[in-house]
Amino acid sequence: MTAEETLNELLVGLFKDLMEIEARCLITEEFSDISINDMHIIEAIGVDEPKRSGTVAALMSITLGTLTKAIDGLTRKGYVSRIRSDEDKRVVKLSLTDKGKSAFYHHEQFHEHMIEHIKDGMNPEELKVLVNALAKLSDYFKVVYSDDEENQYQNWDNIN
Repeated sequence: MTAEETLNELLVGLFKDLMEIEARCLITEEFSDISINDMHIIEAIGVDEPKRSGTVAALMSITLGTLTKAIDGLTRKGYVSRIRSDEDKRVVKLSLTDKGKSAFYHHEQFHEHMIEHIKDGMNPEELKVLVNALAKLSDYFKVVYSDDEENQYQNWDNIN
């Protein structure tokens, strides 16, 4: 098998495994009433200051309508609350409830353990190479799969 074939096999397997393992680890009995997508919305809302729906939708790269439907469910299940602005009653911000914060920290802990395990046994130079390789992969996806659908294939041609 060539290096390119091995790299492709590793990347495809890694993406698949990461999604499956993350779902299995995050959607425990305690959080069995939400999906992995819900967990990522909870992550985007965060535990700091309440966020506007538009901000959360942009962070998630989803439409406001899609987010609203998900927030309706998360509110009904007790993970998220909607807070009206005192200054402008038309403005609604999203905040996590205690149950939502518990889910947030559960998700955060999963990622912290994953990073600790990846770094374990790596020297600083190996870690630097890994970070650079992953940054290059991330940049590739941002260029090829930009929000500008009309230019996606042009971007693809420019990379090839």
